[in-house]
Amino acid sequence: MAKTSALVREPRENEGELESAARNSGARTASRTAALDRLIHERIRLGIVSALAVNNSLSFRDLKQLLKTTDGNLSVHARKLEEAQYIDCKKSFDGRLPKTIYRLTSAGRKALMNYLAHMEALIRATRAR
Repeated sequence: MAKTSALVREPRENEGELESAARNSGARTASRTAALDRLIHERIRLGIVSALAVNNSLSFRDLKQLLKTTDGNLSVHARKLEEAQYIDCKKSFDGRLPKTIYRLTSAGRKALMNYLAHMEALIRATRAR
């Protein structure tokens, strides 16, 4: 009878099934992660759509203060959301001062709800382990 090293062990009867189940579970979690909307997943953009989801509209200045970010950073992230048609941007002047107002579009609200559903599914899957 051959001696088995402490580092090498003989497989158990149902070990292949368990490994397969673990791989499938990992694949499901990975597919859920892959399904996350990468556009919204970024911190500033998630902050923008979340803030607009609970407010009818917000000005550039309000969003900047709320998210504690710079003009340039907010502008770049807002433009990406606008290009994806997740937010609507209206520019006007208040006297001589430019005023930018943002609103969440129906596509943006739907994208946020889908994102939140995916995150909740990931949380449930993680807690179930």
